Amino acid sequence: MHHHGYLWTGPKQRFDDEALRRPAYPEPPPAGSRPELVQRYRDVAAEFPVCDLPPLETALWLVKPRSLVRGTWHEAKEAALWLAERLAEYAPRFDSAAQRDPGRLALLVGSAAARLARGGDVSLGCYLERPSYLSLALVTCSPNRAAPELRCPVA
Repeated sequence: MHHHGYLWTGPKQRFDDEALRRPAYPEPPPAGSRPELVQRYRDVAAEFPVCDLPPLETALWLVKPRSLVRGTWHEAKEAALWLAERLAEYAPRFDSAAQRDPGRLALLVGSAAARLARGGDVSLGCYLERPSYLSLALVTCSPNRAAPELRCPVA
């Protein structure tokens, strides 16, 4: 078992494009569907696997390109340390003072380490100066508990 780290930051408006944050349905629209519906399905089917936007389901980071992996750790504590470093790096830009509270951040990191040690995934997000958004994820791999069929992106 190991853990991969992911980081995305960008305009909140782009983050809100949920169609590109979820995989296309397994079945395409039925014959005779509106052309715009068929085209949207094709766009999402082509874009989701290569798009850098955080997926709605944390485990689906594993289908994204290997280049999006920011680090890989075999120990949960090492992965949680990466998370702590990213939170410290971005904390000055957090939109609210409550989000910057060191005690709160320490609790988040401790909780993340415990979850990772049990084989779970971690996903955190917060607003930065408007209208930006930060998404951080740590995904347990080989296998992932939520999606054991997904392959490791760096194998």
